[in-house]
Amino acid sequence: MSSHREQVVVALVAALKAALPNAEVERDAPWPTRSSPGGLIIVRDGDPGQPEQTFSPSAFTYQHPIPVEFFSPDGAGDRHALLDAMLITAGAAIVADRSLGGLCNWLEATAPAPEDIVSSGSQPLRAAVVNIVAEYTTSNPLA
Repeated sequence: MSSHREQVVVALVAALKAALPNAEVERDAPWPTRSSPGGLIIVRDGDPGQPEQTFSPSAFTYQHPIPVEFFSPDGAGDRHALLDAMLITAGAAIVADRSLGGLCNWLEATAPAPEDIVSSGSQPLRAAVVNIVAEYTTSNPLA
């Protein structure tokens, strides 16, 4: 059985894959030098930080920022518009299921921080980092 933290990250990866089926979605992949034709998304595990703890019954509530890196398709004509479309689609998927199938109390994305990334060969990739904050409660910080 996976920890609650692991289940949340796996569910987020699955939600992004379903929302953006043409993009390559990876978890904790090395920094890319190229993107795929449908774009690239890298989900980092992030640090859940210190929980808010309650007693009787014992519960630990985390606000876990999960960094997600979005990369426009390699060689894209209008990389700004394509990255924006990827972000809008991901945002709609988050709004459609704020609980990630019941794993979270709430799921919220922060504003993107876009920038150009120099890639090998062609024009720069347009990329953005978005923190997706998952609030969830567990009875054990290791479970």
